[in-house]
Amino acid sequence: MSDLMFNLTEFTRLAQTGKAKDIDELLRILQEQDHFIVQKMIDYALGLVGCGEGRERIRYYLFNGSPVQRNYAALYFKRLGHIEVLEEAVRLNCIDEVQAFCR
Repeated sequence: MSDLMFNLTEFTRLAQTGKAKDIDELLRILQEQDHFIVQKMIDYALGLVGCGEGRERIRYYLFNGSPVQRNYAALYFKRLGHIEVLEEAVRLNCIDEVQAFCR
């Protein structure tokens, strides 16, 4: 369990910096990890990204990431209520309507 706590602490630290390189690291780990708990910890950490640089980097992944990265980026914007970004991603076929608007 201590390894998981360390990871959550590290994931939280990376997200809270809001730096593009730290968001890249989180989304790289997300892409490489298929462990459900790790994915949920990264999902939680992404919810802590509050600055413009970090938000813009997540937006980059919404339009340019792998399917799993796009999905978690969509969750981030859905939770913030940024529907216009999700509508644009659907319009450009980056995500589908279910990813964008399903609750």
